[in-house]
Amino acid sequence: MKFLVVGLGNPGEEYQHTRHNIGFDVLDALAAKQGAEWQQQRHGWVAKTNTKGRTLILLKPNTFMNLSGKAVSYWLQAEKLPPSQLLVLLDDLALPVGKLRLRLNGSDGGHNGLKSINETLGHTQYARLRFGIGNDFPKGRQSEFVLGQWNPEEQDGVSSAVTRASDAVLLFATMPQNLAMTRINAAG
Repeated sequence: MKFLVVGLGNPGEEYQHTRHNIGFDVLDALAAKQGAEWQQQRHGWVAKTNTKGRTLILLKPNTFMNLSGKAVSYWLQAEKLPPSQLLVLLDDLALPVGKLRLRLNGSDGGHNGLKSINETLGHTQYARLRFGIGNDFPKGRQSEFVLGQWNPEEQDGVSSAVTRASDAVLLFATMPQNLAMTRINAAG
């Protein structure tokens, strides 16, 4: 069985390791742990790895957040995968820093990357792993906060959560999805 695992983020040095690019950071950690090599391909950077008889196609789109659906749609079609074998990793303002939430479907929650994917696919029936980035910012400063770097006091917790999130991807791919959701959400 094969899965497309998409980390949402923006390409470019100025966005590296920002809150909005946590999806890229989780996939980088997973690729490093699995010894997978990144290659620039159509609509993004792709790495392939295997675990327990499952193939994971890791994708970091280079289409910018607001056009993520273009890359997701292309790679689902190229790999001939149904949406049930898609997992999207993204940042979430509604969750405390480092909190993880796996959902097997649902709304975009105001996230532009998910909006693009929903519009392109025409539905919301795919899994997403939300990574909490908190919401400790002054009114009207959401964009700066989301595109900003982690605070030094957040670094250890974020690093630990990135490891947990990369482990969560492997759980998602190797066990029944409802069971994976229960286990991941219980661990937080």
